[in-house]
Amino acid sequence: MSAPPLRTPASPPWYEDVSPGRGTLPPRAWYAGSDAAALSLNGDWAFRLSPTADAEDASFAAPDFDASAWGTVAVPGHWVLQGEEHGRPAYTNVRYPFPVDPPRVPTENPTGDHLRRFDLPDGWPAAGGAVLRFDGVDSCARVWLNGTELGEFKGSRLAHEFAVGPFLKARDNVLALRVHQWSSGSYLEDQDQWWLPGVFRDVTLLHRPDGAPGDFFVHAAYDHATGAGTLRVDCDVPGRVTVPGLGLDLATGETATVPVEPWSAEVPRLYDGELATAGERIPLRVGFRTVAVEDGVIRVNGRRILFRGVNRHEFHPERGRSLAPATMRRDVELMKRHNVNAVRTSHYPPHPAFLDLCDTYGLWVIDEGDLETHGFQDLAWRGNPVDDARWTPALLDRAARLVERDKNHPSVVMWSLGNECGTGAGLTAMAEWIRDRDPSRLVHYEGDRSCADTDVYSRMYPPHAEVEEIGRRADSGPEARRELPFVLCEYAHAMGNGPGGLSEYQRLFETYERCQGGFVWEWIDHGLVHPVHGYGYGGDFGEEVHDGNFVCDGLLFPDRTPSPGLLEYKKVIEPVRIAPAGPDAVRVTNGHDVADLAHLALTWSFLADGETLATGPLDLPPLAAGDSARVPLPAPPPHPEGAETLWTVRASLAHDTLWAPAGHEVAWGQIPVTPAAPAPREARRVRPARASGLITLGPGVFDARTGEPVAVGPVPVTGLRLDVWRAPTDNDEGAPWQPDERHGPVWRELGLHRMRHRLDEVALEDDGLTVRTRVAPASWDVGLRTTYRWTSDGSALRLRVDVAPEGTWRVPLPRLGVRLGLPAALDRAVWYGAGPGEAYPDTRAAARLGRWEATVDELRTPYLRPQENGARIDTRRLELTSAGGGVRVAGEPPFAFTARRWTTEQLDAAAHDGDLVAGDVLWLHLDHAQHGIGSQSCGPGVLPAHRLDAAPASFVLVLSPVG
Repeated sequence: MSAPPLRTPASPPWYEDVSPGRGTLPPRAWYAGSDAAALSLNGDWAFRLSPTADAEDASFAAPDFDASAWGTVAVPGHWVLQGEEHGRPAYTNVRYPFPVDPPRVPTENPTGDHLRRFDLPDGWPAAGGAVLRFDGVDSCARVWLNGTELGEFKGSRLAHEFAVGPFLKARDNVLALRVHQWSSGSYLEDQDQWWLPGVFRDVTLLHRPDGAPGDFFVHAAYDHATGAGTLRVDCDVPGRVTVPGLGLDLATGETATVPVEPWSAEVPRLYDGELATAGERIPLRVGFRTVAVEDGVIRVNGRRILFRGVNRHEFHPERGRSLAPATMRRDVELMKRHNVNAVRTSHYPPHPAFLDLCDTYGLWVIDEGDLETHGFQDLAWRGNPVDDARWTPALLDRAARLVERDKNHPSVVMWSLGNECGTGAGLTAMAEWIRDRDPSRLVHYEGDRSCADTDVYSRMYPPHAEVEEIGRRADSGPEARRELPFVLCEYAHAMGNGPGGLSEYQRLFETYERCQGGFVWEWIDHGLVHPVHGYGYGGDFGEEVHDGNFVCDGLLFPDRTPSPGLLEYKKVIEPVRIAPAGPDAVRVTNGHDVADLAHLALTWSFLADGETLATGPLDLPPLAAGDSARVPLPAPPPHPEGAETLWTVRASLAHDTLWAPAGHEVAWGQIPVTPAAPAPREARRVRPARASGLITLGPGVFDARTGEPVAVGPVPVTGLRLDVWRAPTDNDEGAPWQPDERHGPVWRELGLHRMRHRLDEVALEDDGLTVRTRVAPASWDVGLRTTYRWTSDGSALRLRVDVAPEGTWRVPLPRLGVRLGLPAALDRAVWYGAGPGEAYPDTRAAARLGRWEATVDELRTPYLRPQENGARIDTRRLELTSAGGGVRVAGEPPFAFTARRWTTEQLDAAAHDGDLVAGDVLWLHLDHAQHGIGSQSCGPGVLPAHRLDAAPASFVLVLSPVG
C-alpha cells in the first residue's frame, strides 16, 4: 500500500484557493417555464459526512462506487439540520467561527459527500446540450458526473452551472458532489446568521436545445413625461420578442416605443410576452420602469419613492435557508398585508423565485451581493479580502452572478455590493463592473461613508437627530455625499420587545424629501427548532463561539406569526393617514407614492366607553397620491350621557387582491368626540374596623401589622407593593458597542431588581388607612418615599399612591406602579382601554381604544428570550374573572396592566420560554408609567420624550370585587 501524498505549503487544496472556481459556465439570467426540458434532481441523496476535508480521494465519484452503507439527506437541505449525527448548526454575528488566517481554513472541516443516481425521463431530447444547475451550495462544491470531474465553485448563495451534455446517459447517471463547510469563500460570507452547510437550493438538469439562448437581457424603460415604454431584448442568438398586450412583435436587439402602464411596487403592471429563438421559447414578464436620482432624490418613473422596507434573510425554523415556494409566497403576502413595500435581500441574493414574487405582488428590491467580511472589523480590517487584489476576481464573479441572474426583474431597483465589508479597491471594481453592465439601476453600499462607489448615502441605525440633520442636508462629510439621497438600509432593530421610536423615524421620512425611508432589521427571528427549548438560538447547540439570541431579531416569530413589532410597523407606515378634521369630519391623506385610493373603501364605527354602537360606510374620493380631502362623518348615534365617545375610521380593500381579500384593513384612525365624565367623588367614606390582627375597610381586608391588603371581597390578595422593576428587554440590555448608556446593566448595578421595602408607618384613621414606606436599593442613598392611602365608599377600595424620589437618580426607572398577587384561577381579562395587543410609550401607534378581552395566557408575548412583555396601555377599566367572580380595577389617570402566571424575577431569570412554569398566583402589574423601549439592542436608545425619569408622581386605583 503506497503512502498518501504529502501536503506542502506550496500546494493548498482547491477550497483554499482565492479563485471563485473553475469549470463553470458564465452566469446568465434565471427564468422558469420555457419549453426546454428540465429535470429536478431534488430529493433524497446518498450522504456521507467526514470530520475533515480530503481533497485527494475522489473514489466515491466513480460510477460503480457502492454507497449502500451511506445514509441519506434531503436536497435541498442543510445536513446539520437532518440529525445530530450530521453535526449541529452554529450562530455568530460578526466573529468567524474559525481562526482568521485567510484564505486558509481548519483541518477540522466537515465535508459532505453526496451521490444522486438518476435516469433521463422518456422523451428527453437527443439533440442539443444540457447544463447542470446548482442554485445554492454552502460553502463550496466539487462536482463529478458519471466519473468525469466537471469543476468546483464557491459562492454559497449564487447560481453555478456546468455543461454536461457529452457526459449524460439515458440511464443510471451518477452525480457526485463533495461539499466542504469551510473554504476561502467562507471569509466572504460572514453574514450574521446560522452557519449551515449543504446543498440548500435546487439542483436541476436543463436541456439546452440547439439555437437556445445562452443569455438575454430585457431592457424596459418608461418615460413619465410621455407615458411611453421602450422595450429592447438583447440576446446572444437571433430571435423574436412578442408582447401581445402591446401589439409588439420585434427582433431581438430591436427597439420599440409604445404607450404602456408603468410597473411600481404599488401598481405592479406586468406584460406577458415571449422570447422565441430557433431552439427555445421563453416566457417574459415585462415591467416598464425607470430608476434615477434627480436633484438628490430617488425617483422611479418620475415619482419620489419612500421605502417602507424590511431586511430579509431566508429562513425557516426547520429547514434553515431552504425555503419552499409556499414559504416564500407567505413572506410576500405577509409583507403586503402589513404595508411593507420594499425588501433588502440581506445579505445575499435570495432564491430567484422570490424575485418573481416581488415582480408579481409589487415590492421594491435592493438585491444584495453574497458578500460580507464583518469579522475583519475586530482585527482593524487587517487582511480584509475586499482590499486585497488577489481576491478581486472572486468579488467580480460574485457581482456578475448577482447581476446576470436577476437583471430581468423590474422589482430590482438597486444592486448592493454587499454588507459590512469595510472599504477597498475590490468594492470599487465591483461597482465599476455593475455600472458598466447595467447603468439602469442604482448602486448601493453602506460601509463606505465617502460614498465613492455608490449612488445613495446609506446608513445603519443613525439616531433620529442625525437623520433630521441629514434630511436638512446639514450633515458633515464630503460635499458630494450631501447631494445624494439618504436611505437607512438598517434601522429599528426588531429584537425582542420592540422596536421603539418607529413613529418618530417615519415623521422624518415624510418631512424631508432626501430621507427616503429604510429597512427594519429584520423580517424573521432565526430560532431553530430545538428538542428541549422549542426554538433554540446561539449557544443552544453547543457552539464554541456564538452570539446568543442576537439571531432572534425579527418582526415575525420563527413560525411566521407576526410579532407586536410588525403590527406596530404596519400602523406606522400605513399609506393612508386618517386624522381628525374637527369633531364631525376626518382628513384622509393618500400617502402612496403612485396609487390613488380607488382600491380602498372607508367605514366608520362609533364607540361609547369602548362599545361599538353603530357602523356604516363613508364616501372616499379617489385621491391621487399625495392628495388629501376632508370627509364628513354622520351624526353620532344615541349614546349614554357621560360616556367617552369616539369614531374609528378604517380604510380597507374594496375588492380581493392577490395578497389579501376584500375587507382587509390597510389603515385606521380614531377621532375623539367627548371625554368621559369625571369619576364621581366618593359619596361617603366608611370607617375602618380592626379586629383579630386584621383591618376591614369596605370590601377590603388588611394585615393590621403591615397595612398590606389580604383580600378584596372574597378574592385573596398578596404582596401588593410599589413596583419599579421589569425583566429587561433586549433593547434595555443594549449592545456592548453602543456609545450611549445601556439601561439594563445600569439598573442591575443600581439594584433596581432587588428593591427593599421599609415600613415606616401604618396609620388607622377615621376615614381610611395610610401606609408610609421607603422603597430603595441596597448600597445606594437613593430611594422612593411611597405613601399608600386607602379609602372606601363601602363597595370599592380606593388607593392613592404618592411617590417622592430621594437622592440623585442618574438613570430612569424601568416602571412605576404597583404589583399584587391574585388567585391563578382568574384566567379571563376584559378591559376598556388600548388594545388589542401589547404597547409601551414608544410602541403604541397600533394600540386603539376599545373594549377587549383575552385569556391571561393570550396576554403574553412569547419572545424567544423571555423579557418584559404584554402591557396593555391607557386602560380605564379592567376585570379579571373566573367562573366564580373576580376583581375589577379602574384608574385615575388610565393605567397599563400586565397579568402573568410568574413573577418578574422568574421572567428575568428565564433563558427560554420553557423555563417559565405557571404557579398558583396570578401576578397583576398596574403601572402608572413605563420607560420606553427604544432600539438599543443595535440602534438608538429611548428618546427623551419616552424616558421615565424619577419624579414626584401620584395615581389612583379603584379595586372592587366582581360577582
